[in-house]
Amino acid sequence: MIFKLTQEQEAVQKLVREFVEKEVAPGVAERDEKEDFAPTYELLMKMGKLGLLGLPYPKEYGGAGGDQIAYVLAGLEINKVDASLGCSYSVAISLSAWPIFHYGNEAQRQKYSVPMFKGEKLGAFALTEPNAGSDSGASECTAVLEGDHYILNGTKIFCTNAGFADIYVVFAMTDPSKGVKGISAFIVEKDTPGFNFMKQERKMGIRATVQREIVMENVKVPKENLLGKEGDGFKIAMTTLDGGRIGIAAQGAGIAFGAYEYARKYAMQRVQFGKPIAAQQAIAFKLADMITKAEASLLLSLEAAYLKDSGQKYGMHAAMAKMFATDSAAQNASEAVQILGGHGFLRDHPVERMMRDAKITQIYEGTNEIQKVVISGHILR
Repeated sequence: MIFKLTQEQEAVQKLVREFVEKEVAPGVAERDEKEDFAPTYELLMKMGKLGLLGLPYPKEYGGAGGDQIAYVLAGLEINKVDASLGCSYSVAISLSAWPIFHYGNEAQRQKYSVPMFKGEKLGAFALTEPNAGSDSGASECTAVLEGDHYILNGTKIFCTNAGFADIYVVFAMTDPSKGVKGISAFIVEKDTPGFNFMKQERKMGIRATVQREIVMENVKVPKENLLGKEGDGFKIAMTTLDGGRIGIAAQGAGIAFGAYEYARKYAMQRVQFGKPIAAQQAIAFKLADMITKAEASLLLSLEAAYLKDSGQKYGMHAAMAKMFATDSAAQNASEAVQILGGHGFLRDHPVERMMRDAKITQIYEGTNEIQKVVISGHILR
């Protein structure tokens, strides 16, 4: 693997790093404290003007013409500082924009992909239900074709960006008798009658994102908004999540680096027993473990991105990257709190937020237990 970045990739990383330093870092603690998505949404719109919401998509559709490696680098820089913004960014790029562009027809791309890539509209992904989490085949939402429209009914939960997003990729059963082969995917616009945004979840971490319940009551979706063919929904969902895991791996790597960098800086400045605590072998060894995990997380993420960019199979590598990077994020954040001691337990320092934020990365876009199912399924074929 070639480790040298292209000039374009380096330019993206520099652009995002400067944006994070200027626009994201100053208000990150306040946004978390207030649990308010509105300022995060404003940051996403600013990122859209910089071309970052269409980063890995073709210029002829309004994208920036970048690649998955550039996307990983962008996610890395964002999540070093603000995992809430990183979560919403990943959903916009991977979970909502990708399936429409990849599985949509030309009319759907022109109507929905172009404004999403230009940063004019935000996307969301609605798969999870109260009784269908890891088991997507247990979906109870239905879609019935009546004339020129599908009628959608049911409840979705944990929908990131819900209420603010303009475009939703929604999964529902068109033929419940077929199990996962009866799931279909639809593009639903925000203001469609009967598409109701309900309670906003109160969370342990990523508190400056929004996750809401959506209740669909006789939602009329034009037949032309079917994504792919009837019965393609499970395939669309699973392949979308494969790519989405690259974004979450970058998120894990970002948190792992952010926790390490803050803990290292603190350990170099904090003096106990007449010398910086970094001079104590117990602390130095913790930092050595932390940087190793962060670097390995990034390399796994870049490998998965490289495989996707080059048209090779990447599902197993995306799962490995997601699992390792998010476990490393949780471990590094916990160690950072330990290095800071009592100060790490206070909200005066970002490591307690990183610790809270890191936990969800081990759960969403497929729990890390599901990643082991994916990985073992590949190696035991």
